Amino acid sequence: MTNVVDLRSDTVTKPTPGMRSAIANAEVGDDVMGDDPTIQRLESLTAEVLGKEAAIFMPSGSMTNQIAVRIHCKPGDEFICEAGCHIYNYEQGAFAQLSGVVARTIEGDNGVLRPEQLHGTIRAENEHLVRTRLVCLENTHNRGGGRVQPYENVAGICEWAHEGGLRTHLDGARLFNAVAATGIAADEWSRHFDTVSVCFSKGLGAPVGSALAGPAEMIKEARRHRKCFGGGMRQVGIIGAGALYAMENHRERLKEDHANAQILADAVRATDGIRLLTPEVDTNIVFIEVEPSLGTAADLVTLMQQQGVLTLAITPTRVRAVTHLDVDEQALRRAAEVVAWAAEQLIAGAKPEVDRVVAY
Repeated sequence: MTNVVDLRSDTVTKPTPGMRSAIANAEVGDDVMGDDPTIQRLESLTAEVLGKEAAIFMPSGSMTNQIAVRIHCKPGDEFICEAGCHIYNYEQGAFAQLSGVVARTIEGDNGVLRPEQLHGTIRAENEHLVRTRLVCLENTHNRGGGRVQPYENVAGICEWAHEGGLRTHLDGARLFNAVAATGIAADEWSRHFDTVSVCFSKGLGAPVGSALAGPAEMIKEARRHRKCFGGGMRQVGIIGAGALYAMENHRERLKEDHANAQILADAVRATDGIRLLTPEVDTNIVFIEVEPSLGTAADLVTLMQQQGVLTLAITPTRVRAVTHLDVDEQALRRAAEVVAWAAEQLIAGAKPEVDRVVAY
C-alpha cells in the first residue's frame, strides 16, 4: 500500500538526505582505540549539550541504561524506579541478569513520581537487607504516554536522593522531547543527575545509537563495561555520523512532532467510543483507550491498518501512536480521519480478524 502513515513508533524513521550524506562522508577510525573523529565530535557535543564532563556512544539505550546501573550499583544492591519505566519493563530485567542488582518499583501517576512517594524507601544498613544505592527516572515517560516529568518533581526527587547518599540516573531516551515541550534546556534537566542516557534513534531520527553522559571518571568506567557487554565498535563513525547530524539539525524540529500529535489527540477527543489515556498529550506519544464494549485495541489497529495508518496495540484496550519526522501535518490529518472512521466501524459492530501484538 502506498502513502502509509506509520505511527507505530518514532524508531521507524529513515535517514534524511542530509543525514545520508553525512553518513556517506563520515570520517572514521577505530573507536575501541579511541581513533574515530566522528565519534569524538559526537561524544563531545553530547556532553556539552547535557552539561556533563564526558559522554560515550553505545548501540542502544538499553545498553546505556544497564551500564549506568552497573557503575552505580554492586551485586546485591537495589535501585528505585517508577513501576512503568523502560529499565524495569523492557530490558529483560538485565540489571538482575548482568549485574546482580534488584529493583524496587514505585507506582506513579502515568509515569510521574512525586518526591514524597520515595520518602522512607532507603533501607537501613543491615546485613539482612539489600543496599539502596540508586534512583532512576525516565523523562519523557514512554508508558506514561510521553508524559514530561514536572521539573520541580525531578529536582525534589534528586535532592532527596543525594541527601540520602544515593546516586541518580536519568533514562532520557526522549529527553529532547521534554526540552522541546517545556523550553527547559537539556543541561538544566541533566544537572540533577549523576548520569544521563539519551537516544539518537527515536525523535532525533538517526538510524542507531544512544549515549551515556556523566563525570569523566564514571564514563571511563562505563567504557570498560561497554567492552564487557559487547558494545565496543570499530569504525563506528559510519553510524555515529547519523547521530551527530541528528544532534546538530533535528532537536528544534521536535516541536513539529508535538504539534502533529495534537491533531490526532483532537480527533480522539471528538470521537465516540475512544478516549485519550490522559486529558493532555505532552509530547509525541498519543495513547488511545478503546471502550471495551466496542472491541479491543487490536480491532481498532487492524481497521486503521486497512486504511494505511499503522499503530500498535500495547494492551487489550490501549493503542499507541507516535509522531515523528517522517509524518507531516497532512499525514496526521489523514490519520485523524482514519481513527475516527475506525471507531465508527467498531460502533457499527465491525469485528476484524487480528493478530494481537504488544510492543514496547
